[in-house]
Amino acid sequence: MRILIIEDEIKIATYLVKGLKESGYQAECVHLGLQGLEMLKRDQYDLLILDVMLPDIDGWSVLQVLRQFSKIPVIFLTAKDQVMDRVKGLELGADDYLAKPFSYIELLARIKSLLRRQQYLQENELSISDLKMDMVGHKVWRSGNLIELSKTEFNLLRYLLLNKEQIVTRRQIGSEVWNINFDTDTNFIDVAVRRLRSKIDEGYELKLIHTIRGLGYKISVSS
Repeated sequence: MRILIIEDEIKIATYLVKGLKESGYQAECVHLGLQGLEMLKRDQYDLLILDVMLPDIDGWSVLQVLRQFSKIPVIFLTAKDQVMDRVKGLELGADDYLAKPFSYIELLARIKSLLRRQQYLQENELSISDLKMDMVGHKVWRSGNLIELSKTEFNLLRYLLLNKEQIVTRRQIGSEVWNINFDTDTNFIDVAVRRLRSKIDEGYELKLIHTIRGLGYKISVSS
């Protein structure tokens, strides 16, 4: 499991990285909020430990930007321990809040708890790039924005995501999504995919749903 720490106090940052590595995690630390956001956009992390008071932008702002593109678990670790600070952090989207000075044993227990919960959620989630699907809650997001889909559109997208980066034929889509063997000359599937594509890709530079001429469709980060 990979953990990113955004903490400007060198002593605490060093202590956390050392402790987490000894506990079996891959731990990295940066001291600036903007630098941390760039790393979170570029790389895949399983959890973020975030301070509020940082030299460039505060932790509140980091979290607000982060929640636009990621649902990674976040623990605030900060000296700001007033009740309203805790409430603000949780309302902005933090998963936990621990005040300094803190017990490493308690922090570790909270990390393990959040990672267990995240693992459960991931087992019920499909994703590609910034597109996420919650199969239990029947919800879909792109770049953190909720997308309204009909039941059929949801099932079609789920089938594409279950076969992401692979070409699926019109006949396969008809059989798996509608449980009907459509004639190959019907445009029913094309209309359904076109409608779904307008909801998933319209307004985004990166297109995810691609037509593979003469073969079918695929959902992929590249055409």
